[in-house]
Amino acid sequence: MTVIHKIPLFPLGLVLLPDMLLPLHIFEERYKQMIADCLAQDRPFGIVLFDGQSIHTAGCLARITKVVKRYDDGRMDILARGGERFVIRELIEDRAYMEARVLFFDDGEEAAGDDLEEVIKSALNLLDELTHIEIGPDPADPGGPINPKQLAFTIAAQEGVTAAERQLFLEMTSASERLKKCVQALSRIVSRYRLTREIQQMIGGNGSPPKSILRELEEQLKK
Repeated sequence: MTVIHKIPLFPLGLVLLPDMLLPLHIFEERYKQMIADCLAQDRPFGIVLFDGQSIHTAGCLARITKVVKRYDDGRMDILARGGERFVIRELIEDRAYMEARVLFFDDGEEAAGDDLEEVIKSALNLLDELTHIEIGPDPADPGGPINPKQLAFTIAAQEGVTAAERQLFLEMTSASERLKKCVQALSRIVSRYRLTREIQQMIGGNGSPPKSILRELEEQLKK
């Protein structure tokens, strides 16, 4: 049976992903009221991407984990964590803030394969390299089986992944295909940072970067 849920909706110029932590500064009156209502009723709200022209139909539920600061004028700094994904079935504009009737969705069932194990290994190696060049969180040893879905969303939350890419990853329902796409995106990010670091080291040593490296960096920035 299909269950439709009614949730408050917060269109933003960003994409929230499952388990992703997101700090938010709440300052508009309608959203101050929305967050106040969510806190009073212990309710989550939905975040959807607004690209400047339209609201995307697929979004992610956000649960408030902490009110970091309250201001005298009602503004708030909050920390939210991504939860279930949803698709909008109907927009409701009866209140000061927008609401929506949504349907939650998740990934389909998939069988693990050797190719997936190789993708997971590549993903962990790339995350480890990010740590070594000091631009990403420490991907601590999970100490057990790797969940491709969680790993993919961890990669998708990295700095350098665009909102358009995150929206694509959010909407995908194949964990293995999402992870493969995420590894491709992460590989580009690592290559870009690797080249930038090489240039910085050369400049620090009063050297001039070879034109080949500058051309490669320029190509990376175009991707």
